[in-house]
Amino acid sequence: MTTTPEAEEAVAELVWEIFGTPPSIYSDVETRTCTVSEYLEQKPAWVEERSRLIAGLERIRRYGLDLGRGELSLRRVRRQDWAESWKRHFEPIEIGRALLVKPSWSRRRVKAGQVVVVLDPGLSFGTGQHATTRFCLRELARLRKANAALLDVGTGSGILAIAAAKLGYSPVIALDYDREAVAIARANARRNRVEDLIRFRHEDVTRPARGRRMRYAVVCANLIGNVLLEARERLLDCIEPGGVIIVAGILRGEFEGIRTAYEAVGVRLVAQRSEKEWCSGSFKRSRRKADE
Repeated sequence: MTTTPEAEEAVAELVWEIFGTPPSIYSDVETRTCTVSEYLEQKPAWVEERSRLIAGLERIRRYGLDLGRGELSLRRVRRQDWAESWKRHFEPIEIGRALLVKPSWSRRRVKAGQVVVVLDPGLSFGTGQHATTRFCLRELARLRKANAALLDVGTGSGILAIAAAKLGYSPVIALDYDREAVAIARANARRNRVEDLIRFRHEDVTRPARGRRMRYAVVCANLIGNVLLEARERLLDCIEPGGVIIVAGILRGEFEGIRTAYEAVGVRLVAQRSEKEWCSGSFKRSRRKADE
């Protein structure tokens, strides 16, 4: 799908929502165009999926984003060609002096005191290039405290859970509804030698939980807006008194609605950041005793 730099992340989020895995994004600086690509193991029901994509693009356009040509295309490619193409577009990410996320082939030097997360892009990989992921990483670095319990909801590649474990959070629990994502995240944790510090679980946060749930100092929910609303009560029930929930994956036009919904049930906004068409925030629970 061809679009503009202004709309690339919104389009990528749409593609992810429809097909269930994160796409790759290639930006051409000279032509100021972006190509959002999704690799599918099997040929999709193109007529139906194309209709869903068109409807989603119209929704993005209504938020005021320039989609450019917005051209859609489907073609056959070799799996090996797709997997290797990631290397050209993945850059290291630095979060101040606290954290460096880089691929194994990067020669970026580590600064004194930085912890390093090594992740190579693959077919179901969250690269951390997304504005909302960067916000989550910054907040994890800002809020870090030794032995603070953390819950990562929608772990994807495991980037946030791995970073949290390296920053000293403990215990770290990471959830995802996609079994393949859980397997990939576990493998990435093993590569970063933190597999014993993270408990990965296949779980859908929108479904009612069984039994009493543990509460956490920090809950990280990098999800799409409608899921953040649908799972609001369950997510907030996971926060300990004085704890923080980091919410991301929200379009600018959706953020105020989510802020209102979350503040209505007892948390307050303590940090917010907008980048391009995305808005993310951190909400803090009061220190009064949580409801049993």
